[in-house]
Amino acid sequence: LPAVTNPHILTEMALIMKYIDSMHHYMDKYGDPRTKEWPLMSSPLPTLALCLGYVYLVKVLGPRLMENRKPFQLKNTLIVYNFVQVVFSAWLFYECLMGGWWGEYSFRCQPVDHGTTGRAMRFFFVMRKKSSQVSTLHVIHHGCMPMSVWFGVKFTPGGHSTFFGLLNTFVHIVMYTYYLFTALGPQFQKYLWWKKYLTALQMVQFVLIMVHAFQLLFIDCNYPKAFVWWIGMHAVMFFFLFNEFYQNTYKVQKQKRAAAAKKREAEALLLQQQQQQQQQNGHVANGSANGTLSNGTGNKAADYYVRGDLPAEMELTQRPATNTHTAAQ
Repeated sequence: LPAVTNPHILTEMALIMKYIDSMHHYMDKYGDPRTKEWPLMSSPLPTLALCLGYVYLVKVLGPRLMENRKPFQLKNTLIVYNFVQVVFSAWLFYECLMGGWWGEYSFRCQPVDHGTTGRAMRFFFVMRKKSSQVSTLHVIHHGCMPMSVWFGVKFTPGGHSTFFGLLNTFVHIVMYTYYLFTALGPQFQKYLWWKKYLTALQMVQFVLIMVHAFQLLFIDCNYPKAFVWWIGMHAVMFFFLFNEFYQNTYKVQKQKRAAAAKKREAEALLLQQQQQQQQQNGHVANGSANGTLSNGTGNKAADYYVRGDLPAEMELTQRPATNTHTAAQ
């Protein structure tokens, strides 16, 4: 390869390398030494690359590859995946509790434990959890959460921030249980009436995380204020994202169902009115016909009586009686 001789390019490359060296120096100085040799923890760039690759896969490459292909039947795969997620989330929730939240951690202020005891190390496993549900909301969620968790593991593993892991793993137990029942087939749909409450539970989770994080802005606690804002603002962002999802999914659907029901009621009322109108028209027609027939017959009989003659059909009925009377005479 030819050597780069352009002074502007060399200057820019030098600035980039200086920035990278400064970043590594900062990571080594302020990062938790227990995670220094862990995979992906020496620099945020590999995790960032994975996040960008994930977004590219689910938003660009994946749809392009599946554009002209039939969808795969993944029922059994989804059942296994969701079952594993339920078990894994339950284990993570248990680890959060045993890591300190089952009595020893303070909900008011919990500094980071930089020790190497088994209890202190539990949270490293909790904070490295990832998921892969694909939607606009989940792409945003999983596109940025690995980076957020990376900074948490690197600088503040354990302590106050792990409260979000406690809540999140519990929510994931419920969420993947729902997904598991969904994957089992339509015969289980009747047991999933609580779907909309799952999203509500997620929003309650973010409210609790906000309150738990932002309280440190008003009390003295040996916990980095930068991460208080980091965690709290994440909760704010995801609360509004999930609220938008809730509104679009359930409120709009409710409005559509109400509009459809109103339309059906209007159509039924119109049909009933048409049937009643047809019945009324039928009664009027029959009444007119009966009235014409009765009046016509009555007028004809009166005319015959005045003229003194009988209609042919009456003569036929009267003639035998006349002959009998004559014979008797």
